[in-house]
Amino acid sequence: MGRAFLDGSAPRTMRPIQHTFLVVWAALCLALPVEAWAQGTAVYRAAVAKRFEVWVGELRTEALAKGVSAETFDQAMKGVTPNWKLPDLVPPDLGEGQPQRPKAEISTRQKQQAEFDRPARYFPKKGLDWVTKNGRVHLAKWKDTLNAIEEKYGVEKHVVLAIWGRETAYGRAKIPHYAVRALATQAFMGRRQEKFRGELLIALGILQEGHITPKRMRSSWAGAMGHTQFLPSDFRNYAVDFNGDGRIDIWGTIPDALASTANFLAKNGWQTGKAWGYEVRLPKDFDCTLEGIANARTIQEWVDLGITRTFGRKFLGERLKEKTHLVAPAGTLGPAFLVLDNFEVFRTYNKADLYALYVGHVADRILFAGNFEGGWSRVQSFSRNEMRRLQTTLAKNGFDVGKIDGLIGSRTRSAVGGWQRKLGHKVTCYPPRSLLKLTDPLPPEGSSG
Repeated sequence: MGRAFLDGSAPRTMRPIQHTFLVVWAALCLALPVEAWAQGTAVYRAAVAKRFEVWVGELRTEALAKGVSAETFDQAMKGVTPNWKLPDLVPPDLGEGQPQRPKAEISTRQKQQAEFDRPARYFPKKGLDWVTKNGRVHLAKWKDTLNAIEEKYGVEKHVVLAIWGRETAYGRAKIPHYAVRALATQAFMGRRQEKFRGELLIALGILQEGHITPKRMRSSWAGAMGHTQFLPSDFRNYAVDFNGDGRIDIWGTIPDALASTANFLAKNGWQTGKAWGYEVRLPKDFDCTLEGIANARTIQEWVDLGITRTFGRKFLGERLKEKTHLVAPAGTLGPAFLVLDNFEVFRTYNKADLYALYVGHVADRILFAGNFEGGWSRVQSFSRNEMRRLQTTLAKNGFDVGKIDGLIGSRTRSAVGGWQRKLGHKVTCYPPRSLLKLTDPLPPEGSSG
C-alpha cells in the first residue's frame, strides 16, 4: 500500500476513488430531499384527487338540477382530473390529519397576460404587419359574410376581423385544452372558483344542447373557446347560428364565430360609424394624472389644455364636442390617446387598455395603412404580485387604484403619478421598479396573513 502523507491527504493513486465516493455521496444526499419531496407531492396530489371526486359528485347533482342529463354529464366528465399545469391555482389545504400541502404546490404561476406586460411588447411591428396583411386577405375572402354581419349587427367588418386576428390569429392559434377539464380545474382549485363553477355548468349545458361534442370543445387555460375566444357565459349570451344549420359552432364555423363577435359588440353598445379614439400629442409637463374615464372632457377642453392630434391633423367641427377620456398605457413614456365610447365597448370584450388599443389600431390598419406616431419607451415589467404590492401601498397612501388586482390600468397609472408628485420624483404616471423599494411585501399565497 502507498504510504500516508504527512498532511493527511491520500496518495495520488487513491484520489480518483476518493473523489468518486464524494460525488456519489453528494448525489445521494441531494437525491434524498428531492425523492422525499416527490413522494410528499404524490401523496398530497392523490388525496386532492379523492377530494376532487367528491366535488365532482356534488357538481353532478347541481348540473342535473339545471337540466343537464346524466348521460351528458358523465360523458363530459369521463376521465377528467385536475390539470396541475394550469396557472392561477391555489390547491386546497386538506386540513388536520390529512397530507399536508407542500409549499411548492402553492401556485406562484399567476398568468402574466400580455395585455398587462410592457406596452411595447404588445405592438411588435412584424406582428402588426402580419395581422394587417392577413386581415385584408380575410376581408376579401369573407366579403359577403362580413357584409351580411355588418348589415345585421351594425359592427364594421374590419372591427370584427381585428378581434379575430388578435384572439386566434384568424384561427391559426393552437387551442390546447379540453374546456371542461380546464374549467373544472379552475372551479375546484383556482383563484376564482365561484366564477369558473358557473362557467363550467354553462359549458355542460352547451354540450347538452348538442352544439359541439366534448372532443371538439377546445379552450384556453381559462375556458375561452373558439375562433374569437368566448367564455361559456359569452356563448350563452351572444353566440348565434349565423349559417342557419341549427347549431352554434364558434369552433369550426367561421360565420357563426364572426357574427357572434359582432352580436357581442352590438349588445354592449357599439356605435356604428363612430371612431374608437384618436392618437394625440401631450404638451410638455402635461398633468398625466388626468388619465382615465373619471376625467372625461370634450375634445375642445383637451385642446384648451394643449393636446393636439398627431401627424399634423386637426380636430374640427362636431368632433370638438365629442366626450373623450385620456388613455396613456405607458404614461408620458409612450403614445397617448383620446378615446370614445367604442373604446369602452372593446373593453367589455377584454378589459385591458392595451387590448382595446390593439384591436382599434388593427381595424384602422386593415382599412388604411399606418402606425402610431409616438414610440414606446422601454418601460420596465412587473409581476402581478409586484404590482399588487405597489397598488396596496398606493391605496394606503390615499390614492385611488380601483381594484387591487396586480394589473396596471388607468387608475393605477394616475395614482402612480400622484405618488410620484408627492414624493418629489419625476412624474411619468408609469412606475419605475425603484418604487418597489418603498412598498411592503405581501403575505405569501395561502398564508393567514
